Amino acid sequence: MTSLSKRALVASLSAFTLIAAHALAGEIRVACYSDGNECEVTQDLAKRFEAQNPDVKVFVDKVPYKAILEQLPVQLAAGEGPDIARVTDLGGLSKYYLDITPYVKDPKYWEANFGQTLPWMRPTPNDKGIYGMMTQLTVTGPYVNKTLFEQANVPLPGPRATWDEWIEASRKVAKATQVPYAVAFDRSGHRFAGPAISMGAKYFDAKGNLAVDDGYKTMAKKLYDWNRDGTMPKEVWGGVGGATYRDAFEEFANGRVVMYLSGSWQIRRMDSQIGKNFDWIAVPNPCGPAACTGIPGGAAFVALKRTKNPKDVGRFLDFLASEPIYAEYMARTDYKMSPQAKAALNVFVGDVGTLSPVAYQIQGYKLNRAIFNPTAARLGQAIAGEMSLDDALKRISADADEQVKAAAK
Repeated sequence: MTSLSKRALVASLSAFTLIAAHALAGEIRVACYSDGNECEVTQDLAKRFEAQNPDVKVFVDKVPYKAILEQLPVQLAAGEGPDIARVTDLGGLSKYYLDITPYVKDPKYWEANFGQTLPWMRPTPNDKGIYGMMTQLTVTGPYVNKTLFEQANVPLPGPRATWDEWIEASRKVAKATQVPYAVAFDRSGHRFAGPAISMGAKYFDAKGNLAVDDGYKTMAKKLYDWNRDGTMPKEVWGGVGGATYRDAFEEFANGRVVMYLSGSWQIRRMDSQIGKNFDWIAVPNPCGPAACTGIPGGAAFVALKRTKNPKDVGRFLDFLASEPIYAEYMARTDYKMSPQAKAALNVFVGDVGTLSPVAYQIQGYKLNRAIFNPTAARLGQAIAGEMSLDDALKRISADADEQVKAAAK
């Protein structure tokens, strides 16, 4: 891993109404969501770029993450949207990306410093283009209310503990401290994937097609049972419709959940909103028979081919990716962490080495949302009592096949 990649990993693990009008000549519109101060830092760096390139004006439009997730794809499909966007669905939106290779000074620099993640943004496996720059690298994993464990006099399971062991321990803590729920997962197919892979899910069959296999079904049954028996807050997965994303941060922050599966991007939020209200910690991903893994991920600034100013878009991203500017961006989007935040960061960094190859494979697959979205939608319906679990699993498989076929047209 290069020095820039390492800097991105450590810095970003500690940090994660769109403009539809076409930019005028010499203008760039950047749709930016923020986990902290990323958009403000980008705007400040843009001023420096403008000073060096007086023929270009950069507008950084800060938008909610929900807008990036739900509105941006609709706009891009209609040929609208910004020139650059900060996105997390790296492969799923790749058909809208612009190859900026002709507009950067040194493509070899990009390959040397961002080569591990450039394939995540490429529309086809054999593509060698440059489509964007990672601004954040993340890892999914759980947080625990350590104070509740101490109050309940229940020991924390060890680093190689299984999901069943963590669930049992968290149930004991919840019962002893009269906390409503033992565990919560973000309502997200991406978040579900780590535990599923740990249970043996491969996500792909021998032909490379998306598959709902035995390992996936094992984790789905566990999640379903935990929601139905009161181990988990049913309103998180069963309280909203479709593939709507819903995190469980508030439940954890309010002391209503003992253990919370989310990811490294929540560290800043944990530190600022929970602070010293209770002792929260990150713990290694629990194990299943196949692995003890989370899922890698992150956010990237990507160039969008609907732009009228491709050269300027390429120049601006090349500026942001340059070594001194990228290092400054990472340093400034980092923040002064409390001791418990630093400890949590170290846990997530340590988990990188345990990530399953399947986790990288599904994260890098450009149509991963073809199974991530049905996972949230159909399991949510089963948990809400709208269909059986068996029917939900059949629908997930059918939905995934349908979406992959539709993308091939």
